[in-house]
Amino acid sequence: MEFHDDFPQYEFRDQHGEADGKKQRRRLWNVFWIMLGITIFELVLGSYAASHSNVSKTMLKFVFIGFTILKAYYIVYSFMHLGHEVKSMKWIIIGPYTTFILYLVFMATITEGSYAGTHKVSPPDKVYRAGTIEEADKQKEAEEKDAPLPAEGPAPAGGEKHE
Repeated sequence: MEFHDDFPQYEFRDQHGEADGKKQRRRLWNVFWIMLGITIFELVLGSYAASHSNVSKTMLKFVFIGFTILKAYYIVYSFMHLGHEVKSMKWIIIGPYTTFILYLVFMATITEGSYAGTHKVSPPDKVYRAGTIEEADKQKEAEEKDAPLPAEGPAPAGGEKHE
């Protein structure tokens, strides 16, 4: 017994020719190359910024966040097919996520912005200030040499001296 339904086979239902397939594959390859280019640029920028101290860390964070959002856009719109939806459907899906992310950024700004004023940080220990354990040991020996010798304590009971 053979299964039969009223739906045409997949190949015939979509009505896609070879030209349409090439166009879709070309679009996906374009997104791939754009995302690869952005990623390589991020890596080069990160390695450059690590070796140069004059780069603004805050500006660098904004650049990386911006490129991450750009890559997320290409993923959602191309690979998750949100780019082919009608405008209202796009906003129904993207709107709540955008609102939530903006809320998190706002809350982090309030929390982190007031944290340093209310919480005191303990001073760093000697090893951290010296840089290495060996340097900390040298500083400790130098401090011990400069320190006054402790005064002799009271004599033991019975007037005896122990040596």
